[in-house]
Amino acid sequence: MAPETNTAGAVSCNACPLIDMSLPEPQAAAQVAAACARSGFFYVTHHGVPQELVDAVFEQQRAVFALPQEDKMALLQDRNNRGYTPFREETLDPARQRHGDTKEGFYFGREVAADSPEASKPLHGPNQWPDPARLPHYRQATWQYYEALYGLGMRLLRLLALSLGLPPDHFHPAFEQPMVTLRPLHYTAEISDPGAGVFGAGAHTDYGMVTILATDTVPGLQIWLPEGEGAEGQGAGHDAAEAAPGPGRGRWWDVPPVPGAFVVNLGDMLERWTNGRYRSTLHRVVNTVGRERYSIAFFFEPSFDARVEVLPCCTGPADPPRYPPTTSGQHLLDKYAATHAGYHAPAEGQRPLA
Repeated sequence: MAPETNTAGAVSCNACPLIDMSLPEPQAAAQVAAACARSGFFYVTHHGVPQELVDAVFEQQRAVFALPQEDKMALLQDRNNRGYTPFREETLDPARQRHGDTKEGFYFGREVAADSPEASKPLHGPNQWPDPARLPHYRQATWQYYEALYGLGMRLLRLLALSLGLPPDHFHPAFEQPMVTLRPLHYTAEISDPGAGVFGAGAHTDYGMVTILATDTVPGLQIWLPEGEGAEGQGAGHDAAEAAPGPGRGRWWDVPPVPGAFVVNLGDMLERWTNGRYRSTLHRVVNTVGRERYSIAFFFEPSFDARVEVLPCCTGPADPPRYPPTTSGQHLLDKYAATHAGYHAPAEGQRPLA
């Protein structure tokens, strides 16, 4: 597929194709299979989420981040990873970062009442919402968007299953009580300096199954691809002489905003399930334009107790399992504890056994 351009003329890489969600499922699934095996990143268009809803939720996120700092700190991230995360609280690439990411955010998960049996599990509980007297439309708009993205996530689950030659509902049992998280983010206008360890978001792979990302028009998202896998074109890539994030040669490529499209990328759990056939790719956010940036990440993760182990269709005598079995919840707890200064996972003895 030829490189796509956004309205600013930035060049994206060939490895991040546009996939039309209005195509028949078998055709769309074939395109998903190619994208997942190559970079694990793709755009989706004709996804069914109204642009008016996307615009409304971005307006509400700008309003919540504009609240006084004391109001946001009153909603500080709790033991269930719901609430506010201040600037520099998260460090996604501690080996290369001088300080935490130049962003602030919120976590909103599936609503679980405090007296529900589910609330005994880590990462489960009620959300912390801003004062409705301050932001009367925030909760309604945010939750409406959450539900729309949940529906899109279920459609993507079907395409992912079909892309692997599995029944379309194969992954559904692992998502009966999903850990679905909406994370609005606000990046400062501070220019990033990779050589000095300053990033909007440090290099990382996402932890779960799949991420659906909406961004404003400000660029910043980049993915790391091995040499030869990006598009050719001036301005598309970035100097590979930066400290390499992994073994082998490669470079960073822009994933520019595309109006009306979401960016979809795979997480570590799907890479584990597919034995590395599908890629959870390193990505980061680098501010090169000196403007504030807003994005909304939707993390679509399996149920806490869902067992994540290599699928039989992705292994064989010549390709034994590369990853040991784990559970969705254990994997997320370990990742959050390693990257968030404000989050402390329950002690080992307090975690439910899978």
